[in-house]
Amino acid sequence: IACAQTGTGKTAAFVLPILNKLASSEGNSKEVNTLIIAPTRELAQQIDQQIEGFSYFTNASSIAIYGGGDGAAWEQQKKAIRQGVDILVATPGRLIALLNSNDTNLSHIKHLILDEADRMLDMGFSDDINRIVKQLPTDRQTLLFSATMPPKIKKLASAILRDPEEISLAISKPAAGISQKAFMTFDGQKTPLLKFLLGSGRFETVIVFAGTKDKVKSLEKELKGLDMPQKSF
Repeated sequence: IACAQTGTGKTAAFVLPILNKLASSEGNSKEVNTLIIAPTRELAQQIDQQIEGFSYFTNASSIAIYGGGDGAAWEQQKKAIRQGVDILVATPGRLIALLNSNDTNLSHIKHLILDEADRMLDMGFSDDINRIVKQLPTDRQTLLFSATMPPKIKKLASAILRDPEEISLAISKPAAGISQKAFMTFDGQKTPLLKFLLGSGRFETVIVFAGTKDKVKSLEKELKGLDMPQKSF
């Protein structure tokens, strides 16, 4: 179990050792060696991109599967898995669909990694995680990464881990050069406050994070009146 705040290098902490093991093994490339479960499509894509970067000079292969695409994208993902992949990065819902379609074999999994496990539980994926774990061999290595360690994470750990080691980085201050301010508002006050802050002239470059794609689109429309070029992703 590893508990540390965002931005401390948790992804590299599990990707690099896995790639090192893959590079030194002679496994069958058609068998999925490592399963990484992430709560959102965006995080699954991000992890897969980092794997591609770290594994550039190796023969390791990876793919990310997630919902939100069309039928053609889903078929391409299943085809790639059938052809063989070392590391499978997936969101819980899409992985359940993959298991239901019998398009993947997880019986040879050596490593299971749950990234941002606290977010997955907050999003209601507890039953999906337990169902997925039941499909995996019991002699696997299981790694659980979380930014927080609430009781529900400890309960999950006790259910799927055996005598786990716990590494916790209790970093309570922001990174060097970063100042933090918190504004307590109601939902209807957030966008007007954001427009006020952006229009104050105190900021040259700004990154605004929103919880959903729809909220990003809504903010883009709301902020168009400001004298600041903007782009949404």
